[in-house]
Amino acid sequence: MAVKSLSIRIDEEMLDKLHCVADYEGRSANSQILILIRDCIEQFEERHGKIEITKRKPKKDSE
Repeated sequence: MAVKSLSIRIDEEMLDKLHCVADYEGRSANSQILILIRDCIEQFEERHGKIEITKRKPKKDSE
């Protein structure tokens, strides 16, 4: 599985609080965010069913 990068905008107070939660859990902020995203996806799938991902064909330069 390829690891992708994602950039987000977050206000300073929220970021500081995220770091506090991550420190408390013994994790990096990045690891904490990944856990939150995983939990969110699991909850979504419990309510709506498994998310099926289909491979997209890369766009050609002319498209």
